[in-house]
Amino acid sequence: MQKGLVMNKLLDMFKDKEKMKHYVLYIIFGVLTTLVDFGVYSLLINCLPSLNENFANMIGIFASIVFAYFTNRKYVFKTKEKISFKEGINFYLSRVSTLLLDMLMMYIFVSVLKFDDKVIKLIVQVIVIVLNYVLSKFIVFKKK
Repeated sequence: MQKGLVMNKLLDMFKDKEKMKHYVLYIIFGVLTTLVDFGVYSLLINCLPSLNENFANMIGIFASIVFAYFTNRKYVFKTKEKISFKEGINFYLSRVSTLLLDMLMMYIFVSVLKFDDKVIKLIVQVIVIVLNYVLSKFIVFKKK
């Protein structure tokens, strides 16, 4: 019974063109965010070969979080209020928390329990994407 209820909810979600557009934009900007992270990291490593890879990675992650904040704010959640420090901090903290969860889950399932790293990475990424969306919708960009 409950399985059918979930399927009906999913089907209803795809019938609403405005909601569908919302989810597609979230996915598009998620892919672009990943490209920003990878692009900044690659640029730093290629232009500054003596730069530590972990430091370049942190800068790439930070740049991608900033990019995600502004694109999600404007195009996905269409926030009209002025940018606030609290909103920016909430977004940054939510993304850092899912990053830490990602790292913890990878450590537990790959390093400790010895599951296949590619399978676990895929599962973890789905969890992180869903959590990022939920945190953004209900905490960071919640309608007032």
